[in-house]
Amino acid sequence: MSDEGDRRGGDRGRELPRKTVARTARLAALPLGFAGRSAVGLGKRLGGRPAELVTAEIQQRTAEQVFRTLGQLKGGAMKFGQMLSVMEAALPEDQMAAYRGELTKLQDAAPPMPTSEVRAVLDAELGSAGVDWRRHLVWFDGGPTAAASIGQVHKGRWVDDPDDPASPEREVAVKVQYPGAADAIASDLRQIGRLARTIAPIMPGVDVKAIVVELQDRMAEELDYGLEAAAQTAYAEAYVDDEHFFVPKVVAQSPKVLVTEWLDSTGSLAQVIADGTPEERDHYGELLVRFLFDGPARTGMLHADPHPGNFRTMPNADGTPGRLGVLDFGAVARLPEGELPEAMGTLIRVAGDADRSSLEQGLRDEGFIKERTRVDPDLLFDYLAPFVEPTLTDRFRFTRSWLRTQAERVSNPKDPAYTVALKLNLPPSYLLIHRTWLAAVGVLSQLEAEAPFRQILVESLPGFAPTES
Repeated sequence: MSDEGDRRGGDRGRELPRKTVARTARLAALPLGFAGRSAVGLGKRLGGRPAELVTAEIQQRTAEQVFRTLGQLKGGAMKFGQMLSVMEAALPEDQMAAYRGELTKLQDAAPPMPTSEVRAVLDAELGSAGVDWRRHLVWFDGGPTAAASIGQVHKGRWVDDPDDPASPEREVAVKVQYPGAADAIASDLRQIGRLARTIAPIMPGVDVKAIVVELQDRMAEELDYGLEAAAQTAYAEAYVDDEHFFVPKVVAQSPKVLVTEWLDSTGSLAQVIADGTPEERDHYGELLVRFLFDGPARTGMLHADPHPGNFRTMPNADGTPGRLGVLDFGAVARLPEGELPEAMGTLIRVAGDADRSSLEQGLRDEGFIKERTRVDPDLLFDYLAPFVEPTLTDRFRFTRSWLRTQAERVSNPKDPAYTVALKLNLPPSYLLIHRTWLAAVGVLSQLEAEAPFRQILVESLPGFAPTES
């Protein structure tokens, strides 16, 4: 195996800070930094500077510190920051503009770990799985091509049969989990839960504690690369030679190492969000929705992490928008019936038809409204109607302003929609589905994508298409 990548990347990586005390100290310093900046801000206001300017400065510096710290720590801190990043489109423009850049940086990368540590993980993991990776990997780039919350990815060339000179080489992605990631994630999420009040002012309307609980509930599954390999294999087989999507095949795996085919792309959806053309935004936004709704029918699973960094753009040879590459199958919803609930499609359809009585009864049947809870059918319809708006026209454009309007509606105690939201219950079977769709809407609003969403649901969502009488 060539050491070229090791020589280039060995000294530049930054080790994942794993000791609980060290990580906790860095997260705990966030409120102190905020307090210090607030004190300085007060001094500046007393010195005659406009209050608005001083407040903006404090917001900017606080956000930079918070999101930089989340990214550097990786683990649960990074994962939490990534979840916040897909929600920023729903937040007030005047409050988010100051630190949108810091948030979107979390959608693609994080500081890497040293190559020596990567090698140690490969030895321990693939070696225990009976894979002599040093013979199979004829070239390995020690400098990571991507580094995120739980692990980082290296490029390599793999030969299936090292003893056969005729065995072809292929480019692969080697995903290596950070040592101590499980402990770091657990520690981070406990600390972030304690810091909810500190983080809340810079993310108004976001329930920080709810995000932490959700991450805690599903981190064990995401940490098991064996489960991820099984899900990715199912998707790769279902989408082999697909004209719109590419899912890399699994080559080798262990609980903390995953080797897959390499995916050649020009970037991620995060880059399209940042500077994509209108054509790219609409094209890849439509493919994102098609993949999320089409996947369950093909695999019995829902890809439950529509984070921009997990979707890669693969333009055609002439440079026009092409296929969408899909990565990271650590978070999937394994659907009990092998498809999205038929009741979900039915409820969206009757809401669009303004069938108030069927809507209320359907929500009760599915457990969204508990037995003894009373709701006004008209208020219930008024609350849900804007959310089904994208399904009522041949084409709909998601925008940041549209999403902000909906978020403000349901988070304003003076709005009647707020009281309806408090009465609704989210059944456990819909938890991941609900979170996935909310995140997808956030990404679509960041893209400001227009697509035939109604037709996509007719084709792919059980229960949505009207039944023939």
